[in-house]
Amino acid sequence: MELATTFNKDNTFGAAFAGFAASSICLGVLSTQAYTYFKRYPLDKLFYKYLVVGLWLIEVADQVLIAHAVYTYLVSNWGIVTILIAPPVWSLILQITFGVITGTIVKLNFALRVWRCSKQNVWVTGLIFLLTFAELAIACVYTVKAFQLTSLANIADMKAVGSLSLGIGMATDVVIAAALCFFLRNLRTGHRKDDSVVNSLIIYAISTGGLTSVISLTTLILYNFMPDNFIFMAFYFVLSKIYANSFLAALNTRRVSRGRGTDAETNTMPTFLMVGKVTQRTVHLDPENQATSSSSPTKIESKNPITSLPYNRCQPPLCCCPSPRRASSPSTTTATTRHLLVPPPHIYFLF
Repeated sequence: MELATTFNKDNTFGAAFAGFAASSICLGVLSTQAYTYFKRYPLDKLFYKYLVVGLWLIEVADQVLIAHAVYTYLVSNWGIVTILIAPPVWSLILQITFGVITGTIVKLNFALRVWRCSKQNVWVTGLIFLLTFAELAIACVYTVKAFQLTSLANIADMKAVGSLSLGIGMATDVVIAAALCFFLRNLRTGHRKDDSVVNSLIIYAISTGGLTSVISLTTLILYNFMPDNFIFMAFYFVLSKIYANSFLAALNTRRVSRGRGTDAETNTMPTFLMVGKVTQRTVHLDPENQATSSSSPTKIESKNPITSLPYNRCQPPLCCCPSPRRASSPSTTTATTRHLLVPPPHIYFLF
């Protein structure tokens, strides 16, 4: 009954309304990013297109639930303080589940990023998967118990379950950020241009994990020390949209982070490849040019248009390119295989 006896409209209804407003802004940013994604990457994998649409729909549904809860408390029951000792409205409880589903989807995709960057490290990736699904399971338990509450004022009775879910979510964000920083740091080569891309990815990983961790920690602290108001709800309203926006931002900045354009600007390279994958191209001898001048060095032409792009070839100390070999006879079409290094070396794309 503490919530009803210490009622303050500013830190209850006012906090809920502020959280709804902030969540609406985040949804607008998410919608803009989704539009930018489909305009920038029309040739992207169908899986990621479905994933973007799914995340956007989940967040729209989440925002509708938040709007319904805020409308119920602020409009339908305006001036009725006893609404705080009534059972919580169903939309306020169900919103928790939708928020956790978004966080789970995003964290699983970040776990796949760790899987690629770590060269398929089972232990670290498995830990992330375990923490992610543990948070989802505990959040579902919290949702079931919340539907059994006889009064919204008793929400503090579920501190243990709620704190455990928020704590595991925060720990997952920290593990993801730390793993990405560690494995990306090991991919540095000593070349300034290449390492600048690695540093950018590290900064992005820290900022993404740090932002979500701070919001989770703030929600956790407010929920434990001020359960008699709705300030912690305001932070939780925006948490899932921060996750979704971080995922869309990672998708939309893939080519920018590696110094290329977008699928809409050029389609010379597929969207999802490895940044530092050493590709092999088969080059061919031109029999006519070889016959014209037998004393001149063999002219090598690549029939693959990618080789004509201004990519850097291997340079010491990264050089692994074998010297060109002459064909044994003019009738031989394949002369040698050159290795072209797509800068920066040995760095995996985010997705």
